[in-house]
Amino acid sequence: MENMKEMEKRGKPVLVVLAAGMGSRYGGLKQMDALGRNGEVLLDYSVFDALRSGFGKIVFIIRRDIEKDFEARVLARFGGAATYDIAYQEMDSLIPAEVYAEAKNAGRTKPWGTAHALLCAREKLDAPFAVINADDFYGREAFDAIGAFLSKPNLKNGGIVPYSLKKTLSPKGAVTRGICAIKNGALASVDELKSIAREQAGIFNTDTDGSKRFLPEDTPVSMNFWGFPPTIFTDLSRYFGDFLAVSGKESKSECYLPTFADWLVKNDLLDIEVLNADSEWFGVTYQEDKASAMDRIAELVAQGVYPDVLWK
Repeated sequence: MENMKEMEKRGKPVLVVLAAGMGSRYGGLKQMDALGRNGEVLLDYSVFDALRSGFGKIVFIIRRDIEKDFEARVLARFGGAATYDIAYQEMDSLIPAEVYAEAKNAGRTKPWGTAHALLCAREKLDAPFAVINADDFYGREAFDAIGAFLSKPNLKNGGIVPYSLKKTLSPKGAVTRGICAIKNGALASVDELKSIAREQAGIFNTDTDGSKRFLPEDTPVSMNFWGFPPTIFTDLSRYFGDFLAVSGKESKSECYLPTFADWLVKNDLLDIEVLNADSEWFGVTYQEDKASAMDRIAELVAQGVYPDVLWK
């Protein structure tokens, strides 16, 4: 029988945390790298912000090979403070046997990206939900904005909290960002660019052929902070199936949430509202980003934005 605590949480928005990444540029599992003085990782602060913004449950998407470490280094600290569930993203999750075999023969060693990860959590999601990266800090204001949005009755639209490009760069190397076009308060398109960096003349993306695209500093970008109704999974299944038919047998192709969102809006399948929040972002793309992230967390604790001990 469902207890009173679970009944209270049912119907509240859910936070989905993408935590199955390999951390190739970081050189390790950054989703479990301690940055707070008591061993907190970045997703601890996102979970804390989500809970105080009205979210009822957390769903972590991980790989089975990191499950024991994830439980010991992350989940064990929550105690009874957070209700959570686990979904697993593996290389063979939801993949037809023949596609899996050919991809493996081609040299594939990892799953098929963030859209694939979300699809792996489908059975865990029966309420409006937000999606975030485990290795990004999004800020309380952003969680307040998307939590209020997802709590609307009969939600049918999606939502995104974008950030200004200039706030999301790493001084240590190029980054991938979803460049957003916005029209009348809604997302019009997302262009996933994979090599964005600040140069002497400004911010540029460098394409594989060496051509450069200038990007204004205030360009809105996706940091994978999305809000969706659970009805999107029919479209996500179709989109991912089309992706597998074209690119699934390749060694490194990935199916991204920003490109899925772009497909949704361009095909008039979902309106995605732009949720403005004056919120800070930082992350750990490279190992060299760790020190500045630790310093910023210490500053936020000293300012009283977060308690010294998150989970008591």
